[in-house]
Amino acid sequence: MSYLVLARKSRPQTFEEVVGQRPVVKTLQNSLAQDRVAHAILFSGLRGVGKTTLARIMAKAINCEDRGGSIPCNHCNSCLEIMRGSALDLHEIDGASNRGIQEIRELKEKIRFLPTSARHKIIIIDEVHMLTTEAFNALLKTLEEPPEHVYFMFATTELHKIPITILSRCQRYELKRISPQELTEHFLQLTIKEGREIEPQALALIVREAEGSVRDGLSLLDQIFSFAGLRITTEDVVQVLGLIDRTLLLTITEALLSGDRAAALKALEDIFGFGIDLKRFCADLLECFRTLTLCIIPGCDELLDLPEQDLLAFRKLAAGFSLETVHLKLTLLMQAVEELGHSMQPRLALETSFLKIIEAGNVVPVSHLLEHLQDVLSGIPVTQGSQTGAPPPRCRRRRRCAESPPPCSRRKRRTHLLQYRSDSPHLRLLLPRRRKTGRTLLN
Repeated sequence: MSYLVLARKSRPQTFEEVVGQRPVVKTLQNSLAQDRVAHAILFSGLRGVGKTTLARIMAKAINCEDRGGSIPCNHCNSCLEIMRGSALDLHEIDGASNRGIQEIRELKEKIRFLPTSARHKIIIIDEVHMLTTEAFNALLKTLEEPPEHVYFMFATTELHKIPITILSRCQRYELKRISPQELTEHFLQLTIKEGREIEPQALALIVREAEGSVRDGLSLLDQIFSFAGLRITTEDVVQVLGLIDRTLLLTITEALLSGDRAAALKALEDIFGFGIDLKRFCADLLECFRTLTLCIIPGCDELLDLPEQDLLAFRKLAAGFSLETVHLKLTLLMQAVEELGHSMQPRLALETSFLKIIEAGNVVPVSHLLEHLQDVLSGIPVTQGSQTGAPPPRCRRRRRCAESPPPCSRRKRRTHLLQYRSDSPHLRLLLPRRRKTGRTLLN
């Protein structure tokens, strides 16, 4: 028999085996126990979080012959056929390759007939957002009032691409990312079942690379099992996945913060020597600055999911710099990452950005400057006038002081106005008039 990958071997067969998604699982179990299962269910969420798995478990529970409440027995003919993938009344369709209106018409013809061996026909359409607009429109009436023996279950990673007319006819369940704690526990149990041993830091790297997806993490774990022996170390994970050593990232981060140009450029040379992708390197470096920011802010350590050894190293580094300094250099680094994607010479652009970040220096908070200014002012002797609070002397003359230029006379002001308005066709309307005669100043 051919080898079965971990993602297929460890696929959950009951609701209790599903990793995470407790609210969704509880709702589905209650609907089965109370016989309130909707005729159309839509699962949405990130890749590898259990959308198709939950659809298959629901299909088994609906058609199970010896179901106890909401738990399928996994022993009857219907459950065994679904588990083997040979059930005649379970139609699992890929929405990407069956996206036209003709495929939907053929599907509508199939569901008209009663099920062959099971009690209900189950239609599972994966990546349902890939269907065309015409296919969605052809499915509307059937989806709103399907036959009593048919249940629809949809799975999608892009919920916003599904028409609102389809969404209004489905019961929606949004699946979230799996938490790092749940992934760590799940991967550790699988490692023990496979007869392997893994270091905690190596397991933390795999969980970080999975990014909340169980299937992605299992694919990485399967790859590492093929490379390493019975004991998996951190170096094995770094070599297989092409990751950057945390020590090297801390060296670059400390060099950028402390202003050590030589150390920053030498570490960047090691990055290029390893052949690491620059986008991946920049993403990891941004994550280091984010970790430093959270270490400085009181009460934000709970947001970090790092091994204790790495967390202590970040806390030690964050103790020597202010939040304003880290935030400024993080902002400059984000600008450098954006410019890096449009540069003809990425290495030169990154080296120049590093020098720019170093030249930015440290930022002194305004409160510290005000305190220093207060200390300086406290040492200046106070004059008698400032002690009494008397206002400075004011000029008591009604006319202008001798230092100010004399105002322009009326005749000169009139000449200026004539010179300025001589080209105006409305000259007589703009010029002032004399009080007695009423003649214009032109006369």
